[in-house]
Amino acid sequence: MCGRFTLFDSDAILSKAFGVPISFDLTPRYNVAPSQPILTVRVSPETGKREFAWLRWGLVPHWAQDPSIGNRMINARGETVAEKPAFRDAFQRRRCLVPASGFFEWKKGERRKQPYYIRMKDGRLFVFAGLWDLWKGPDGSPVESCTLITTDANNVVAQLHDRMPVIMPHAAYDLWLGTEIQERGHLLSLLHPYPAEEMEAYPVGFFVNDPKTEDLRCIARLQE
Repeated sequence: MCGRFTLFDSDAILSKAFGVPISFDLTPRYNVAPSQPILTVRVSPETGKREFAWLRWGLVPHWAQDPSIGNRMINARGETVAEKPAFRDAFQRRRCLVPASGFFEWKKGERRKQPYYIRMKDGRLFVFAGLWDLWKGPDGSPVESCTLITTDANNVVAQLHDRMPVIMPHAAYDLWLGTEIQERGHLLSLLHPYPAEEMEAYPVGFFVNDPKTEDLRCIARLQE
């Protein structure tokens, strides 16, 4: 699964990565948590062009009676995302990308779980595969939300957990963001573990356990 991540790459790096201008100032994030607004890239339902959009982390399906369902929808399993009622429509029509600098996972210990920070070895920006949806309350007020898709862990993450977020290669951005209904098999073929040789994981302090802690201490490497 994926329950915390970071995003502290510059506006210029993000804009170049997706070919989309950024019209707002970004604050470095070192402990992004569920239910918070997260930066995503999607095709605008109004213009049909790529855009950056803030979506609440925790998908609320458009048919939901209560938006609190989103608290349980921060991740979607890649193996069942095309069939599950909560995700299948979004999988066909409302896919998004979620930029990240790294993410966290916890390893079981004798007394407490040890947090680890996972990133690309060269520190470069990468993106998670996501889905988004639009829910409207009884008064018509909209809630735009999203979820991250997960898959089996690669050899780096498997030391910590049996699942990891799907990391989308640059060559697949156009297909994943495409608004035309795609052959399901083509999309599902993208939902696999990212190559372990390009990634690393290292232990960090327990600061990240508190979502209110939002600074460089969250990713500071502990001496093993």
